[in-house]
This record gives sequence, structure tokens and C-alpha cells, in this order.
Amino acid sequence: MAKSQGPVLVLGMGRFGIALARELARSGVEVLAVDDSEERVQRYAGMLSNIVRADATDLKALEEIGAEEFHTAVVAIGAMEDSILAVSNLSQLGVERIWGKALSSQHALILQRVGAHHVVQPEHDMGQRIAHLVSGEVLDYMRIATNWVIAKTKPPRFLVGEPLGSSKLRAKHRVTVIAVRPSGQDQFTHADLQTQLSYGDEILVMGKPADVTAFARLD
Repeated sequence: MAKSQGPVLVLGMGRFGIALARELARSGVEVLAVDDSEERVQRYAGMLSNIVRADATDLKALEEIGAEEFHTAVVAIGAMEDSILAVSNLSQLGVERIWGKALSSQHALILQRVGAHHVVQPEHDMGQRIAHLVSGEVLDYMRIATNWVIAKTKPPRFLVGEPLGSSKLRAKHRVTVIAVRPSGQDQFTHADLQTQLSYGDEILVMGKPADVTAFARLD
């Protein structure tokens, strides 16, 4: 999530919503957490300094908690119909940046049509990441756009001992090594044209999903 301007409103205190609200709070962001369940509000009252009960599908309820005063809001509600109504209400109130959690691609499209500026699919994204880890192709995997990913992997044999600048990596494999963690060290450092890799190093590779996957399979 991009740097926010002021407090953040988080609607829905399911697993995703509470994790998001707590992490924002730990990062020093002021959060107003909202849920329509009194039981959940009571349960999380000790974890969050500002949590209230309200029905986000009710426009007047959102007005009563001052939702229109927030620059950024996140709709983390699990029920599809309720999340759509909540996003629509926030849009009517003029919230400038609305994030929505979608359960499917169709749900994501609807959220965008009713006013969401950003939509995430955490279950889908995590499933993709775990699939790559389970396959053993990469050590970690993160999709940063529809057509762009970053993966952590080991350097293939042909890259070891040769400066990246002379490897023609981007021309041949359409990927870029952006960082390296030398074997036995804790920190990654920027990779440049003079960087030489060794067996046991870990590298961060950036490119299109198919190209990064193909590169990770190289011996």
C-alpha cells in the first residue's frame, strides 16, 4: 500500500482486516477499525485503540463515524454483497482512496466499477506464491503487477563467476538480477554490472512471470 495521508479507515475485522489494522497501527498509522459484530469489536478492543461497531453497508452509519473525513479506507469485508455496498458507500462519501478485498476476479471487477481505486485478492495471490514455493523453483515469489514479478532464487551455473554486465542476461532470458545476498551473509546488496555471483548466493530476479519461472529452472 502506498504511503497514506492521515488516518486509515478499515472496514471488516476478519482475519485479513485485523491483521491489516494491527500492522498499520504498529507502523505508526492512526487506524479506525470498524465491524458490525459486537463480539469481534469486544474481542479486538484490547489490540486496537480505536475500534467501533457499525454497519458499513449503511450509508448513515458510515456518516455517523465520520467516514467521509478519511483520505484512505480499506474494505476488508468477507461477504461479497456487503463489501460491494461498503465500497459504493465510501465512494458516495467522497473518500479519495478506496482499497477493496476481492474473493474473485469478478468480485474485483465489480468493486472497481462501484468505486474501488485499488483491489487485492489475498487468497489468490498467496496461492500463487505458495505454488511457486512448493514446486521448489524459487525460494520466494512476489507478484508486483499483473505482468511483473520478483523471485528469490539461486544463480544458475552459467552466471557464476562472470560479471553480470557481460552475461547478456536480459537479452537472452529477459530478466534482471536486482540484488544479491552472498553466501553466509545476512543482507542483500544492490547488483550492478560488475557483480560476480558465487555458488550458494541468493539473488532477486525481476521480470515477467513466465520469464522468471523459466530462469529459475535453469541449472
